[in-house]
Amino acid sequence: MTGLTVSEITKAFDGPPVLRGASLTVAEGDLTAVLGPSGCGKTTLLRVVAGFEHADSGSVRLGEWEVTGLPPEKRRVGIVPQEAALFPHLSVARNVGFGLARGGAERVAECLELVGLGGYGPRMPYELSGGQQQRVALARALAPRPRVVLLDEPFNALDRSLRGTVRDDVRAALKRAGATAVLVTHDQEEALSMADRVAVMRDGLIVQEGTPASVYEDPLDLGVATFVGEAVVLEAVSVQGMVSCALGRLAQRANGVAGRGTVALRPEQLVLSASGSPGVVERVEFFGHDAAVTVALDDGVVVRARTRAGAPHRQGDRVGVSVEGAVLFYPSAG
Repeated sequence: MTGLTVSEITKAFDGPPVLRGASLTVAEGDLTAVLGPSGCGKTTLLRVVAGFEHADSGSVRLGEWEVTGLPPEKRRVGIVPQEAALFPHLSVARNVGFGLARGGAERVAECLELVGLGGYGPRMPYELSGGQQQRVALARALAPRPRVVLLDEPFNALDRSLRGTVRDDVRAALKRAGATAVLVTHDQEEALSMADRVAVMRDGLIVQEGTPASVYEDPLDLGVATFVGEAVVLEAVSVQGMVSCALGRLAQRANGVAGRGTVALRPEQLVLSASGSPGVVERVEFFGHDAAVTVALDDGVVVRARTRAGAPHRQGDRVGVSVEGAVLFYPSAG
C-alpha cells in the first residue's frame, strides 16, 4: 500500500469549475475523510483519483507513481460504492474474487477474514444483511491489493442503527489490511469518528485539513465551524483578547484578530446553572447519552447547550448560561 498525493486538480463539466485547484495528501496506511456538503466536488475528486474522470489540470500520484493519465484499470485503486453492488448471481467468494487471477481462493479467504466474514464464502448476497454486504464490497476492493481504497459514502443505504457498528468494522478491517484509504462523506459524525485525518471541502477546494480533533476544535473560519459539528454563533466585539457577546465577556482564543464579528461556541461549552446570563428553557431534546437544551436569554438571543442526560432541566425553568473555556472569534468581512 502507498500514500496518495492530489495536487491542484481542476475539473469542469460545461459550466463553472466543480474542482478549483483541490489538493490532498494521504499518508500511507491512513484513512482520510473528505467531508463536505452535497455539490462541493468531493465525489468528483474521488472519481478523478479513480480515473473515472480526467482532470482538466493538476496531478494524481500513488506513492512514487504518477497516474494522472492512466485509465482506471491501470491505477490499482479499490472502490467501495454507496451500495455494495454485489453480483446477485455469484457467491460471496466469487464476488470477492472477481477479477483476480485463477487460484485466488487463498486471497479471497484472507480478505473475508479481514472483514470479519470468514466462512461466508459459499453464501449468496441475498442471504446477507446490508452491513454484511458492505463488508463483502470492502473485501472485494481489498482483494487485488490496491494502492489506495476509495469509499464513496458507503454507509448511506444502511439503517441508522447499523451504521455505527459497520463503520467500526470497516475501519478495523482497513487498519488490519494496512490500507491507505479515502472516505467521501457529508456526515460529520462519520468523518470525525472514523478518520485519522479530516479534509473539509467547500466550493471545489479543500479549505482545511487536520486531525478530527484539530478541525473540530480549531476551525479555520465560520463556515467550517458551523459545518463540522454544531455551533452557537453570536454577534460579538473583540478587544485586547476578550470577546463581549450576549453571554458576557469571554476569553478569546489567541488568533490576533479584533473588532466586530462573530463568536462560535460549541454547545458543550455552555453551562446551565444558577449563575450566568439569565434566560428561560424553551425546549429539552433527549438523546439518551446527553440532551440538548434550548434557552431564550432575557435579551432575546436563543442559544443551545449540550448537557448530561440526567440534568434536571425542564421547559419553563429559569437558568443562567455561562461559558467554559476560551472562544473562537471571527471578524466581520472587511
